[in-house]
Amino acid sequence: MKYVSTRDNSNEYNFEEVFIKGLADDGGLYVPTSLKKYTHKELLDLKNLNYNELSTEIINQFLSDFISKEELLSLVKKSYSTFREKEVVKISSIGKLKLLELFHGPTLAFKDVAMQFIGNLYEYYLSKNDKKINIVVATSGDTGAAAIDAIKGKSNLNIFVLHPNNRISPVQRKLMTTVEEKNVFNIAIDGNFDDCQNIVKSMFSDLEFSKSINMSGVNSINWARIIAQAVYYFYAYFKLGKETVSFSVPTGNFGDVFAGYLAKIMGLPIDKLIVATNENDILHRAISKGDYISREVKETLSPSMDIQLASNFERLIYYINNSDSKITLDIMKKIKQNSYQIEKNNLDIIQKDFLSESCNEQETLDIIKKNYEENNIILDPHTAVGVGAAKKLSFNDCVVLSTAHPCKFPDATNNAINKNKKLPRELQHVLDKNENFQVLKNNVEDIKKFVKSKV
Repeated sequence: MKYVSTRDNSNEYNFEEVFIKGLADDGGLYVPTSLKKYTHKELLDLKNLNYNELSTEIINQFLSDFISKEELLSLVKKSYSTFREKEVVKISSIGKLKLLELFHGPTLAFKDVAMQFIGNLYEYYLSKNDKKINIVVATSGDTGAAAIDAIKGKSNLNIFVLHPNNRISPVQRKLMTTVEEKNVFNIAIDGNFDDCQNIVKSMFSDLEFSKSINMSGVNSINWARIIAQAVYYFYAYFKLGKETVSFSVPTGNFGDVFAGYLAKIMGLPIDKLIVATNENDILHRAISKGDYISREVKETLSPSMDIQLASNFERLIYYINNSDSKITLDIMKKIKQNSYQIEKNNLDIIQKDFLSESCNEQETLDIIKKNYEENNIILDPHTAVGVGAAKKLSFNDCVVLSTAHPCKFPDATNNAINKNKKLPRELQHVLDKNENFQVLKNNVEDIKKFVKSKV
């Protein structure tokens, strides 16, 4: 399979280039030149596979020129061996809604599903290439911990994680900053997540710098993240055994819900993908009325969604514009100028597959309270937003992606029900361990200087 950049599709790349670079040199995101579309019969052939087998079958479509299918299965099994659920993810019920629990990995968030796989994919690559890689990643809370757990202690890999200072939950931070391995560097930026993400993008765009440190990225812009996340949409569909299914996805950076869109393009019978946002509702405004104008980021109880510019939305822009990279580049310039309004014909195309809703802070707390009282289940605030969006849109029979364990957000659950879930026993040590992170200004040159000093 070959890949192109969303901003210039005149050059083709193989999976190795796409995986190691993460972001294209022109600032665009990589997408495949073609996709396999499963027939009904082919989907039936996948139905009874376990999670590891299903992952191998789907992921293999995208990187068969990089790794053999046998090696891929072995790598997938290794990646998910540390999960608390044998089948990696779990489906539970709250009333008529189904929850797809994605938080049974080592850092209690859906990011683990892709990140554990990516960590082992890097190790596989480096075992065959005499190189060192420096991973630089921005996090709004969960990506950093998942990436660190996947990369820590691995040979010839360093990881630098940028998080917005004092804008993620203490548990989210401590899962990152208490790690003692010498190849892990945590950086707190005086700014918000968008600032962190912009710094990382700027570092990638500085080709002299990025090549000098052999820089790679594991944010949701990395295509390997998307394909690993697409698997659990297939898994949920097969487990539910319905003709079609809709998903409500709490999202900030549009990566997780784009993975669902990828699954739909590949032939999975998905009806609607509900984009669920908190008060930072640019994606809801974009999908419901075409308004893609960013506003000031608000701090909320669901910090992983405190984002105004959703990087993966660029991939959707590319697809709805018939894979025209020139149009996509022009639109991305408008987005940078904060002047992009989605045209009606494109909005109509988007709304065939996507719906959206947002929940404010009080609504999120009310949803946590209501579901605890009615179902004796404590929801994390991101999952609560997913439940709230589905309810607001009267989608009472759909699957809500439950993206994080509630113990990571004690402020939200204490405010809602005066209770909080404890960290699983094997992770409780992070609460008392010393933290190690560097607070730096919101300045790309300062960050580059720091990274250079450590590599």
